[in-house]
Amino acid sequence: MPLSTKSLLRKFLIWKYKHISELQFIYILSILVGFLAGMGTVVLKNLTHYIRLLFKLDFFNNYQNSLYFIFPIIGLLLVYMIKQIWLKKHIGHGISSTLYAISKLNGIIPRYNIYAALITAPLTVGFGGSVGLQGPAVSVGSALGSNAARLFHMNTKTRMLLIGCAAAGAMASMFKAPIAAIIFAVEIFSLDIAFTSLVPLLLASVSAVVTSYMFLGTDVLLRFELTDKFEVNDILFYIVLGLVTGIASVYFSKVFFGITNFFKQFKSRAKRLLIGGIAIGSMLYFIPPLYGEGYGIMNNLLKGDHLSAIGTTPFNLDLSNIWIVIALLLGITIFKAIAMTTTFGAGGVGGVFIPTLVMGSALGNAFAKIINNIGLDFQVSESNFTLIGMTGLMAGVLHAPLTAIFLIAEITGGYELFVPLMIVSTISFAMTKYYISHSIYTLKLAERGELMTHDKDQNVLMVLDIDKVIETNFITLKPEMKLGDILKKAVAKSSRNHFPVVNDDDEFLGVIHLDDIRHIMFNSHLYDKVDASSLMHADAGIIIYEENSMNDIMDKFKTSGAWNLPVIKHGKYCGYISKSKLLTAYRQQLINFTK
Repeated sequence: MPLSTKSLLRKFLIWKYKHISELQFIYILSILVGFLAGMGTVVLKNLTHYIRLLFKLDFFNNYQNSLYFIFPIIGLLLVYMIKQIWLKKHIGHGISSTLYAISKLNGIIPRYNIYAALITAPLTVGFGGSVGLQGPAVSVGSALGSNAARLFHMNTKTRMLLIGCAAAGAMASMFKAPIAAIIFAVEIFSLDIAFTSLVPLLLASVSAVVTSYMFLGTDVLLRFELTDKFEVNDILFYIVLGLVTGIASVYFSKVFFGITNFFKQFKSRAKRLLIGGIAIGSMLYFIPPLYGEGYGIMNNLLKGDHLSAIGTTPFNLDLSNIWIVIALLLGITIFKAIAMTTTFGAGGVGGVFIPTLVMGSALGNAFAKIINNIGLDFQVSESNFTLIGMTGLMAGVLHAPLTAIFLIAEITGGYELFVPLMIVSTISFAMTKYYISHSIYTLKLAERGELMTHDKDQNVLMVLDIDKVIETNFITLKPEMKLGDILKKAVAKSSRNHFPVVNDDDEFLGVIHLDDIRHIMFNSHLYDKVDASSLMHADAGIIIYEENSMNDIMDKFKTSGAWNLPVIKHGKYCGYISKSKLLTAYRQQLINFTK
């Protein structure tokens, strides 16, 4: 930052301190962050839209199906080149990366995240990658929120709140659904539901929606007016739909983790690009509706135009046969998850949120068509079931039932479908939760003990930095050291009362406490006869640096009753953690969380 800019910022901060309260400034920042998140979303949408316009030229229309195979590969190649040549940094999945930054980096998000997803996501989606823009929008907004907080020297708690405001802003701007956006921020980012956090979320959400209206007008991504009311007679069908979307959510999650793990075995990014690019290109060639985000599928199904939703395929199919249409919709349901994860595996940048809606809309519509055409004189609203199918997948895959309910309620402009929305989202969420404990966003973080939740004690433990509580001022012993050397070189020079024993490779072998040698330490006849290997013993427990979270470490102290435990890092001894230092750090962090 130039000197003049620093000087102006310093003067502003001094003026702010004198004239504006901390809470008032948080409100101002939340409006600013909402505006910035809204702008980031607008830019993402427009860049993607302009890239797609290039492919609507007459020249391309003549080779549409063949180009469905080629375009995604070109897009993925461009993203690969930007990552390798220009950015030279990893671009994580938007919401997962933001959650990691909140839980382990005190909400500090690198500045490059502001523009990284802003460039790579439109290339991925605009060229046909089967992912969404919601995740990148959250990533861009969160990076803006984090860096705005750092610029104005806000504390950790405020920084995390502003990240939540940015996430709400991105959601509100994307769907023009401010209430659902607030619930999304609370549900996904585990923000405290208190007046001090709710008002900034409201301000950011409204600011982002207004920004979206200013630059995009009244146009919305999902266009729907509710015409069919909820029928009590359909409750049984909604219960079955909840079970079906629950099964589909488990399938979606399993496919995501399975394909992700498959691509992880390839260390070369170029190899991932080659394999993933060919795979996604082949899927899009045979199933063109998988191209891009998929808003066309959802909007056409909501309008009752399943022929436009399916589009043209390379197969000569009789689309007047409703069962062929149902089979194609189920095919979209099955392959959307595969196409999305393959896009990620190949190096594409995008989000999970919108593909989840696409899959749910196809499944809900197919489910309604089956009911209406099985010959039992049942008749249900296909548009309503399309919407509620989206709710079921959102609630199950994202583990966000409240967001699912309120998003669809806002899209429809009312609460006529509130009862079926609640039925389907609750069943789908409960069923998915039983088989998969955490969402796509959070499973890997939870497995590593890095997931922020509404449990404040666990959150405090999670944000503690293990490196800051490891103590290294212990004198180590070799197993062959004699008692005399132990007393002269270790006991006499240390203020500690226990001494780790390590070999020449620094591997931890055991420990000698002062109490272990107190009864013989003045017996000079034993100084040359007794060595460390005969005095040492196993410690009460061992902390594995790479595996044990702070929560695990606290549990080890509880179960072992020890006051000090050794830490093993990469198979080598690196120090001790004491219960007293851990509790002191915990108390200090708790103060930071609550002040």
